[in-house]
Amino acid sequence: MAYAAGTKPQLIDIHVHGAEKYDTLTRRQDDILRLADIHGGRGTGAILPTVYPGTVEDMRESMSAIQRAMSSQTSGARVLGVHLEGPFLNPECAGSLDGKNFREPSLDMLTKLADGFEELIRIITIAPELPGALRVIEASREKGFLVHMGHSDASFEQAEEGKRSGATGITHLFNAMRGFHHREPGLAGFGLMDDDIYVEVIADMAHLHPQSLKMLLEMKRPERILLISDSVKGVGWGKGAIRGPGGVLQGSGISLADCVRNLVTLGVSQELALQFASENPRRYLGLETTM
Repeated sequence: MAYAAGTKPQLIDIHVHGAEKYDTLTRRQDDILRLADIHGGRGTGAILPTVYPGTVEDMRESMSAIQRAMSSQTSGARVLGVHLEGPFLNPECAGSLDGKNFREPSLDMLTKLADGFEELIRIITIAPELPGALRVIEASREKGFLVHMGHSDASFEQAEEGKRSGATGITHLFNAMRGFHHREPGLAGFGLMDDDIYVEVIADMAHLHPQSLKMLLEMKRPERILLISDSVKGVGWGKGAIRGPGGVLQGSGISLADCVRNLVTLGVSQELALQFASENPRRYLGLETTM
């Protein structure tokens, strides 16, 4: 898509947990509004605040804070809804998340989690290989949610089953999932090779090696790439990846505009990098073209 001279596409970050000292694990709408202001100030036009896995009560409190922030927002990156990263995830692939907060997929748990927030939830991440996950994927689609596969040890075949059940995307490709193997490509291989599935890509130069990024961008259909920040709160936010004890990656500490610039330094055209961060997520979320 070519942008007219003088126009600036709106960057849409569908996976953002926090910024500076604020994140989505909160009961306070002001924390969400501050998060949106920080990302908005760095060039992001709209966000899906991404809720961490936890108890039903904690996740619903976070969603309530986001919902209240949406209704009172007057500045910053526009809050479009929420992305639930869990709780139906595989503890073997927890990444920086606390596996103790993961839950076995069940329709009852999904109902308790989503009740009253059906219009707020845009995306939910689920590990498709877990017992009961395929039915929960189907039920999530019936409720109108987009489903991502992630934090998953799924085989290639299990990823195919997830797609057949209604999954449309993959959460932060290569991160927190079974690694690619020549005899078992797994979820990562499925994401690279399937022409329909959308894939989230973190371009902070830490979650993916630059050469891995280049390989991904060469292999994957460009219309199916969703650039994300996966930004989390932390000391040093705005400078690079946020790491915890032992140097464990917890998330990025940069904005979506920073991710676009990183891709350009790798030789990606600015127009294509902007497509990954604007046109593709807008189409994926079914937003009006005038956004």
